[in-house]
Parts: sequence; structure tokens; C-alpha cells
Amino acid sequence: MPIGLDEIKRRLRKFATVEAAGVSPLYEHLAAKAADDDDVAGLLTDARGGEARGTLLMATAHRLVQADPIHPLSRYYPSVGGFDGVDSETWPLFRSFLLERADKARAIISSRYTQTNEVRRAALVYPAVTTAAKEAGGKIALLEVGCSAGLLLGLDKYAYRYQCGGEQLTAGPAKAAVGLHCALDLAPGAVTPKMPKKLAITARAGLDRAPVDLSDEDELAWLEACVWADQPDRIRLLRTAAAAQGKQRPELITGDAVDDLASAAATLPADVPLVVLTSHVLAYLGERRADFVDALRKLAGDRPLWWVSEEFYGAALEPLLPGRTELADTNGGTAVLGLVRWEGDTPEVRALARTAPHGQRMTWLPA
Repeated sequence: MPIGLDEIKRRLRKFATVEAAGVSPLYEHLAAKAADDDDVAGLLTDARGGEARGTLLMATAHRLVQADPIHPLSRYYPSVGGFDGVDSETWPLFRSFLLERADKARAIISSRYTQTNEVRRAALVYPAVTTAAKEAGGKIALLEVGCSAGLLLGLDKYAYRYQCGGEQLTAGPAKAAVGLHCALDLAPGAVTPKMPKKLAITARAGLDRAPVDLSDEDELAWLEACVWADQPDRIRLLRTAAAAQGKQRPELITGDAVDDLASAAATLPADVPLVVLTSHVLAYLGERRADFVDALRKLAGDRPLWWVSEEFYGAALEPLLPGRTELADTNGGTAVLGLVRWEGDTPEVRALARTAPHGQRMTWLPA
């Protein structure tokens, strides 16, 4: 069912005031203006269902700027070498640029999903995945649902530095092409988590409705376009991780998060404990979130299973861990790192940390 223009404008306004505010001055400005512009907001009426969001409009414009980097609008896009901050010309240039290319914009909007493969989230999920591996006896198989290009599947190959007060914790291989930094705060009563140096992943696979093939330049360009244009460091890190993955690409399976979960898991060795990973995926499942959890529960009947989730509390952990209102998102960006282990039909549910959306910070919670 198509999303109406009023709802699209509401989503754009929320994106500006909640998600982009204080994080991306460019996207905050553009989304706020688009929310009051029927012509620009109307481009999203061609989006598929839940994809009619500010992130898709911004990614579409970013992709078109990538394709035409000499246009005056590019001076506001650091990703293509721009240095100018938001001023009185930014919106008029953006509006005319996009509407002059309305056909191209609609073609992208109607055929693409927002594909965020934020490499820095590996630093958020690493302590949960290593905890699962320790409980599993050491070696694990890893299945990422909503994997995009599968860059989080290489988390055992990245080097990590966690700044915890005056102490720096390191993990992962000493020499790695990708190095990730994350601020680690401790909530009252929390104990600094252990950060193992090694993680033994013996098999790995990704499941996505539209996995990204990084050997395809156009696919890589779209993945880069989904990174916010005034955060060029994230794009550089994405390119580094993509190049590192090129040496050993994981298997990426096209399929549905619920319907194809069991068949995707079946591609991994049945005698190895399974860790299922999701990161900012369940919000896109809508009313099917409960079905996804049921599918995990069924999988756990056949093999030892852990679910590592880096998701908003209301989207993932709340049905399994109700009443934890302190974990609810109050500023539009704070998610929760969760670890669920099934023993038969009974899940052992742990909320490990509160997490920032792009992997830059986490607050460890008391056990």
C-alpha cells in the first residue's frame, strides 16, 4: 500500500529533527525543507512501502551528485570534495538539482532499498559475539540477517580500540587493514567488559532481501551514497573494509529475514554453534518482528543458538525483556546491544549496552 504525502512529510520532518539533528547539518537542513515541499517530498511516493523515508531521499540525491560532481550543489557535499557549510543557497540548489532529475530520482527511489553497512557497528557487536563464542566453547558459525554487503561478517578481522575513561582496551588482530575506535562508557554498577583478542568464526553467511555485490562498481557506489554525505570518514572506512573483504568474500544469500532464515542457517555446518546477528534490521520488519523471533526459536530447537542484536529496544528486546523502560530510545538514536541464548524454548535475555547509531560510542550496562 503506497504511503501518502502527508505521512512522507511527517517522516521527513522526524528525520530532520530526530535522526539528523546535531549529527548531519546538511541532512538536517535538507530534510526539514523537503518536509514542507510537496514536489520534493512527493518523489518518495514511488518508494516501496516502508522505504519512503528521509534516508532514501538523501541517498538518492547523494547518488545523483556522485554522478554529476561538477554541479554547484557538490560544494556542499564533502563526500565529493565540497567544503561549504549550509547557507541560503543550499536548499534552492538542492531542490532544482533534484527536480531537474526527477525521472532519474524516481527510478532510483522505486528500485532501491536503503543499504546501510556501517562498518563501525562491528565495534558495538564484537563484545557480544565474543561472549557468545566463549559460551559456545570457542568456535562459531555466524549468520548476519540484513547483511547488506556483509561487511560486519568480517568483524573477526578488524582491530578495535575502546576508550574507557583513561584506559584503552584493544581487541582483534594486531595488524589489520580496518581499525575501529569506539568510546566505552560504564553505567553505574557496570563492570568493564572483557575484550578477547581473537574470535574463531569457522563459517559465515549473510541473508538480505537485496545483498550488495561489492565487485559491482554501481552497487558499491550505491552503498557509498547511503552514507551521509557530510561524513566522509565513514565513506573512507567503508571503502577500506570493502577492499579488505575483496580478498575473501562471504556467501551472501538473497532471501527474506523470516521465510528464508532456516534455509540460510542450513548452509552453515550443523555441528557448529550458530550466532545470528542483526543490526538495525528489525525496524524494517514491522509487524513481522514476532515472526522473526519465532523463527529463531525454532532454529534453536535444532542446534545451539545465540542471537546478537544491535537494535532499538522496542523493535527487538522488549517482547523478550519487557518493562525495561530505561532502555527505550528517547533521543532518536540510542539502540541496545542484546544477547539472547536459547535453552530449549526458554530464552536467556541480556541487555549488554546502550549504543550510538554509527558505532562511535557505547555505554556498558550492569549485569
